[in-house]
Amino acid sequence: MLRYATRRILLMIPTLIGSTFLVFLLVFLVPGDPVLALAGDKRLSESSIRAIREQYNLDDPFLVQYFKWLGNVLHGDFGFDFNNNSVTDLIASAFPYTMALALSAFCLKLVIGVLIGVWAGLREGRAPDKFNLFFTIFFLAVPGFIIAYLAQYVFGIKLHWLPISGVRQGFPIAFVMPAMVLALETASPLARLTRTSLVDVMRADFIVTAHAKGASPGRVVWRHALRNAFLPVVTYLGLSLASLLGGSVLIETIFNLPGLGGTLSDAITLQQGPVVVGVSVFLLLFFLLSSLIVDLLYPLIDPRVRHA
Repeated sequence: MLRYATRRILLMIPTLIGSTFLVFLLVFLVPGDPVLALAGDKRLSESSIRAIREQYNLDDPFLVQYFKWLGNVLHGDFGFDFNNNSVTDLIASAFPYTMALALSAFCLKLVIGVLIGVWAGLREGRAPDKFNLFFTIFFLAVPGFIIAYLAQYVFGIKLHWLPISGVRQGFPIAFVMPAMVLALETASPLARLTRTSLVDVMRADFIVTAHAKGASPGRVVWRHALRNAFLPVVTYLGLSLASLLGGSVLIETIFNLPGLGGTLSDAITLQQGPVVVGVSVFLLLFFLLSSLIVDLLYPLIDPRVRHA
């Protein structure tokens, strides 16, 4: 296990470096001048423009800028935005909101997706299975922002049950609607995967053998079928939490939540390159660590799996 974990961590290093290089390159190639975007309608003097460019190494070649930034990151410093705010502090202040939204959506997604998937898988070809198909197709086809705006109109404007934006009402009330929207948007693949996996397991030989030995239907389902059917589901769930952090950009923007998504969206609009790169790298690192943890925990779920 230790050798496997060490090997995986070593493999993460080139992945992280290559991904950061790509993100940094895309930010570097964005048209426009970030210094002029920072000034807005105000006119900066040439001396002020030169001072800002020198402070943030904007006149250096691309590779020089990248390796300077990478050297700072290796020391735990993500740099500063063009308002001289620490990117690390911005991430630290925004991350709790994103994590609260992601965890809330994850719990709702887990309940909705697994329950619908198990319900459909145990009743293959009947009404629950057809409902699962409709649920999956509908929420995969309808864009998330449509669901978000519809929820705001119905539950916020018409019924006045929930706030439509902001966090003034605090947790959990401010996160109920965005978490539900994000959960519904991402629960359909989970429901489909759970249903497919359970149907495949219920057709396996060991399930037929369990029935032949006189095991009760409940025992066959709970002791044998679900445990084996959940193996691919657990892998998907482990990675989906990290993907929820990155996928919340649009939802946080629509619901005006001050999380990483809103921070990233504002940084892109204002051409705050250091913030865009810093938040993107942080989300990537979180995803890689989540993937590693899932792989290390997999043998606990399936004893047949052993890491060399």
